[in-house]
Amino acid sequence: MSPLVAAAGMAAAILLLASGLAAAADEQAGVPLAPGEAAGAWTLEAQGRSICVLKLGAEKTKAGAYKLDAPASCGDALPAGLAGWWPDPDGMSMVDANGQTLISFGRWSNSLLVSHRSSGVDLQLRRGA
Repeated sequence: MSPLVAAAGMAAAILLLASGLAAAADEQAGVPLAPGEAAGAWTLEAQGRSICVLKLGAEKTKAGAYKLDAPASCGDALPAGLAGWWPDPDGMSMVDANGQTLISFGRWSNSLLVSHRSSGVDLQLRRGA
């Protein structure tokens, strides 16, 4: 084997290993979303288009859930009556004023949460505005 072919193979192996380690570091599927790490802006998307920007807070509301700012620009993409959010075993749930879960999102990574809807149109929450 020529030194050039061996060097190219070694470089490819290093790149594959490095990309696998980076993916593993971001792999948080099925892990509850902690309030401190969730705080900030999240973009709600469906079918590859942005719908609105939500803000999750790390402070609790009077009802006991964590603060959630869902602007009117979200329209009917989210259920009416959202009053807050809280971590659940595999991600997070958005709740009403009585603590009733209205919509749940499963955690796929540090920056992506997904809600599988019965309509077949999944909603995604991506970290950032």
